[in-house]
Amino acid sequence: MRIRTHHDTCIGAGRCFLAAPELFDQSEHDATVVVLAEQLSGARLQKAREAVEDCPTRTSYLSEP
Repeated sequence: MRIRTHHDTCIGAGRCFLAAPELFDQSEHDATVVVLAEQLSGARLQKAREAVEDCPTRTSYLSEP
């Protein structure tokens, strides 16, 4: 699985970063999401799912590679 994002819908809430700081960061410029690890499996995939589900705008999502 991969993490993908729609940067135009990100409001910089930071929930993804708080849920999975090893997978997400926030841009210093505008606080929008920055993906740190695109390819996921195992425990990292579960953390990504939790972070994606917690996003208020559903900016990030998981997809097949």
